[in-house]
Amino acid sequence: MAVPGPNDGVLMIQLAQWGAMSGIQDATGAIFAKDFDPDTADHREESVRKVLTWGETIGTLTKNGLISQELILDWLWVAGLWARVGGAARAAREEAGVPQLYENFEALASAQAG
Repeated sequence: MAVPGPNDGVLMIQLAQWGAMSGIQDATGAIFAKDFDPDTADHREESVRKVLTWGETIGTLTKNGLISQELILDWLWVAGLWARVGGAARAAREEAGVPQLYENFEALASAQAG
């Protein structure tokens, strides 16, 4: 993996700001709540949608070398997020008939899980 550079740090801070502005903290809080069931999670639910969009964006940036995957995986527990919303992503794929939906998020989570 490429060593993170200064531009990666700047982009990471911008992603953190975007996440804060979009309410990603509340969304992740909701998907990690005791009453959240990953097996029945719905991709149309706001918190799930936010996490899916957040994860897919970051996965796309890392896939295309626009930010260091090493830095992202040091910063975020991507595999844990995917474990909570992956079922909803798979349901969205099936419903839309688009197997590529959220594939970059899933790939990044797989890279972290090893």
